[in-house]
Amino acid sequence: MIDLYFWATPNGKKVSIALEELALPYQVFPVNIGRGDQFKPEFLAISPNNRIPAIVDHAPADGGPPLSVFESGAILLYLADKTGQLIPRDARGRTEVLEWLMWQMGGIGPMFGQANHFAVYAPDKLPYAIDRYLNESRRLLRVLNTRLDGREFVAGAYSVADIASFPWVVSARDRLLQTDFDFPNVSRWLAAIAARPAVVRGMAVQSDARTEKMDDEARKHLFGQR
Repeated sequence: MIDLYFWATPNGKKVSIALEELALPYQVFPVNIGRGDQFKPEFLAISPNNRIPAIVDHAPADGGPPLSVFESGAILLYLADKTGQLIPRDARGRTEVLEWLMWQMGGIGPMFGQANHFAVYAPDKLPYAIDRYLNESRRLLRVLNTRLDGREFVAGAYSVADIASFPWVVSARDRLLQTDFDFPNVSRWLAAIAARPAVVRGMAVQSDARTEKMDDEARKHLFGQR
């Protein structure tokens, strides 16, 4: 059994999708990031960067005590290596998946996140910041669109590289670029992944009170920490 410390964000959904794809038994422990659960000592013992998701594997491969993993990219790699699935075993194929996984972690995640913050959540709408991050988000989508020209998936067969980017690109399409999403190869890729039964189940995983409004307390916990 794997404990999944989760909130229904793109990073959280990466891991719920992977767990469903890999058919690993898991239980969800909601971490209400709008109410400060991520700063509780018991969660910080698992995820010292006070961010979701995190997991605790009660049956690690070495047979030792429960093993905790934080950071979504590290979790995806851990689960892929644990099961021998969703990542190639040969050096060239593995490297290709790692490249595109790190591309998501270093590019899509931070840039899409900042674009969403300044365009949706920031109390003061700063045109420079909004344009800066939306333009970088579009650039990254163009990179992905080019990469998917003539390819079904990002790095050979379906892998953690696809899972890492999928929830973020869905969010950008639905929240940021509703009228400006002209990336046909990306749209085809999204449709193919969205049709996978495990992805449907992983995307449907919810956390308590996900629909809470962005009130002053949520802003304090999400944006006011130093």
